[in-house]
Amino acid sequence: MKRKLNRIRIEFKKSHQGKTREDADLTRNYHGETDDIDTISKERVSGKGDATRHRTVVGESTSEGMKDSLGSVELSVNEVDTLQGLVLRVHGLDCIVQTLDQQIFRCAVRRILKNMATDQRHVVVAGDRVRFRREGTDQGLILRIEPRTGTLSRTSRKRRHVIVANVDQILIVTSAAQPTIKPNLIDRFLITAEQNQLDACILINKVDLVDPASLQPLIGSYAQMGYRVMMVSASRGWGIDAVCGLLRNRQSVIVGQSGVGKSSILNFIEPGLNQRVQAVSTENQKGKHTTTTAEVFPLSMGGSIVDTPGIRQFQLYDIVPAEIAGLFRDLRPFASLCRFPNCTHQHESDCKVKDAIADHRLDVRRYESYCQILEEPAC
Repeated sequence: MKRKLNRIRIEFKKSHQGKTREDADLTRNYHGETDDIDTISKERVSGKGDATRHRTVVGESTSEGMKDSLGSVELSVNEVDTLQGLVLRVHGLDCIVQTLDQQIFRCAVRRILKNMATDQRHVVVAGDRVRFRREGTDQGLILRIEPRTGTLSRTSRKRRHVIVANVDQILIVTSAAQPTIKPNLIDRFLITAEQNQLDACILINKVDLVDPASLQPLIGSYAQMGYRVMMVSASRGWGIDAVCGLLRNRQSVIVGQSGVGKSSILNFIEPGLNQRVQAVSTENQKGKHTTTTAEVFPLSMGGSIVDTPGIRQFQLYDIVPAEIAGLFRDLRPFASLCRFPNCTHQHESDCKVKDAIADHRLDVRRYESYCQILEEPAC
């Protein structure tokens, strides 16, 4: 069935300026008789003020991402003359795109897409499905970005930073040592997964460096909420087979702070990947940024996985303080029973969340993590 396309009014960035007409002010430059002026009846004069930042395009409105023009408009393109592709990675102004028959193209982005008003830092991200026009042997021009599903985003410099698009599962990697576990960072990823309806799994790497029994309280806390927690060792191959079973035929993204071993795990999962790895600094026990850009890797077992740069801070995107308790699986049942509907679960009386803490029905560490996220936008 052919979709009906409409004329849609879209907004451009403030820096966008349309083409201005030479001698725009005819009356100022004309000193003769007005009867001799040969006017051009079809010439369009640009609007003033904000009107200069709008343009009518042919396309279809979508319900996904209505917060910005990029996500709310699906531009019309001639699908006969274009190719469909998957963005594997983005390098500056160029995007590496793979077609359905595994051809690789280096593509630029259509100007109208770059000029659309949006709160996103980058127009195209790894995992995007796009339509592009072939330009030469191995180059192209991206004409349209298909509607996204399953995005992972954070706030960066007061704008939306979409890390990856079109995934259905997030693997949160932490390490038992070198560097040590940051539970609050894990909680922030889990909140974002809940917000975007992504399945989440926690991988604790480098378990060969510690006594596994010391991890049981943390593992038990997450397991009671229904999250899958796996203890693995990329250096020894422990638990990798179970991770492979989790990834098969899924569209996954792997995240975590620098140095936890994301690239090492990927190298074990997909032989021949040869992702570069580095040792953790012996001075501050912090990982070094080895992966510099998000990149999609199709898996031979089926599905794909996106490797991402190490994240030391993760500021939540599009989550207001009143929503945070509802995104904590363990706090949510008690928060719904509080006396006040706008209870922050910190200083109010008759708070069922605080009662659950006092009765040891809630993990106090999780409650402290909730309070920290509520007060600090970034970990």
